[in-house]
Amino acid sequence: MLGKVLVANRGEIALRVIRACRELGVRSVAVYSTADSDSLHRILADESVCIGPPPAPASYLNIAAIISAAELTGADAIHPGYGFLAENAKFAEICERVGLKFIGPSSRVISKMGDKAAAREAARLAGVPITPGSDGLCESVAEVKALGSELGYPLVIKASAGGGGKGMRVVGSEAEVERAFTEASREAGAAFGDGSLYAERFLQELRHIEVQVLGDSHGNAYAFPERDCSVQRRYQKLIEESPAPGLPEEHRRGLMESARKLVESLGYEGAGTVEFVYSEDRETRGEFYFIEMNTRLQVEHPVTEVVSGVDLVAEQLRAASGEKLKLPDGYDRPNGHAIEFRINAEDPRRGFMPQAGTVEFYNPPGGPGVRVDSHLYAGYRVPPNYDSLLAKLIVHDRDREAALARGSRALDEFAISGIETTLPLHLAVLENEEFRRGGVPTRFLDGKELRNGEGVLRLVPSS
Repeated sequence: MLGKVLVANRGEIALRVIRACRELGVRSVAVYSTADSDSLHRILADESVCIGPPPAPASYLNIAAIISAAELTGADAIHPGYGFLAENAKFAEICERVGLKFIGPSSRVISKMGDKAAAREAARLAGVPITPGSDGLCESVAEVKALGSELGYPLVIKASAGGGGKGMRVVGSEAEVERAFTEASREAGAAFGDGSLYAERFLQELRHIEVQVLGDSHGNAYAFPERDCSVQRRYQKLIEESPAPGLPEEHRRGLMESARKLVESLGYEGAGTVEFVYSEDRETRGEFYFIEMNTRLQVEHPVTEVVSGVDLVAEQLRAASGEKLKLPDGYDRPNGHAIEFRINAEDPRRGFMPQAGTVEFYNPPGGPGVRVDSHLYAGYRVPPNYDSLLAKLIVHDRDREAALARGSRALDEFAISGIETTLPLHLAVLENEEFRRGGVPTRFLDGKELRNGEGVLRLVPSS
C-alpha cells in the first residue's frame, strides 16, 4: 500500500480521499490556497501545505507548487480528485517523470481519451457503438456540410477537447453550418486552447447514461451498474441515480459490457466513467452510443458505491499500489436504488446567480439510507473563487419510489443559511410528475416552471 498521498484538490472530494486514506492506514497531505486556510480538508489531513493565493491558476492549477509540496512532504503519490488537474495529461506525465504515482490512468490514456475525436475512434475499435458522425476531425465547413448531406440534419458540432457544452453548436440545416462552425471553433479555442471540431448526428430526445469502471495493472476491468445523469442545467448535472429508471435489462447489460470492453482495450488503471447517450427518438429508440470517457473519479461516484457496496476511492488506492483488484460478488447488480442531489451555492430564484459568503447555520440530514458528502460547517466562509458545489446528498432505499420519498424527507431536513443554495430546486424537481415517472430526457429542465411549497421556479433553456 502507498505510504503517503498528496490530495491535489479541495472541498468535499479532498475530504473524501483523506478519509479513505485514513481507513487504509495511508498518511495524507492537503494542499490549500489562502482562501481555504480554514477548510476542513486542511484541518483533517495529516499534513498540509499552502500552495498559493486564491485564484486557481496560482494554486490548485499550479503544477510546480503541487509537485514541490509532494517532494517537500515526502509523498509517494498524488490523488487529483475531480476537476482542476484530474484529467491533465501533462500533469500526469510530470508525476511519472519525477517518480510520483499519479492515482489514475497513464498520461497516454488521459491524452487519448481527452481528445474526443480520438476517443470516438478508440471506442469504435473496441466494438463500442458510436453516434454516426465524422471520421475524426472536421477541418472545414465543407466537411460538415458533406456530412449533413450524408446523414441529414440536425447535426451537432462539438469541440474535440471540450466539455460542459462549450464549443458545441446544433445546426438544423446547411445554411446554419458556417456560422456555427466558426463560433464553436472560436469558443473552443478560448476555453480549451484547441479549436478543433468534429460533428455527429444530433439526437433530439435522449438520456445521458454513464457506466462507472475500474481497472488495475493486472489487466482486470470492471463495469458497474449504470447511472442516469439526465437532469441537467446548461449541460451540468444536477441529479444522478442508479439504476436508470425504466431501462431494459438487456440494454443495461449492453451498456456495461461496452464500457468494460473499452476499459480492457485501453489497459486502463484506476477509476473512470464511460458516458453514453441513450436515444428516445422515435427512429432510434433504445439505441445507445458512446460520447466520451472521463478518466477520473466522478462527482456522482457515491451513487455507485451505495448500490454496489464498493468503496471506489479505496479501490483507486489499491490499484495505484499495484494490487490486483477483487470485487465482491454482486457488485455488478444494483442493490436497491440510489439518488444523488448536488447542492450548489447558486440562487435558483435569480437565474442561478453564484453565491459566496459565510455559512451561518448548517444542518445536514441523517437517518437510514442518507449520506452527505460536504466540507461545510457553521461559520465556514464559501469563497467566490471555485466551483459552486457545497454538498452532495445521497439517498438509498429498496426501490426508486422509496428512494424518492427518502430524498424528499432528507431535502426538507437539509438546512443551510447565510447563502442561497439549490435546495429549493431539488424539492421542486421531486414534486414534478414527469420526473417521478422516470426516464426524463436531458432537456427536461429547459424552460420549465417548477413548483414547490415556496412558489414557482422558472428555468431558462440550455441553448
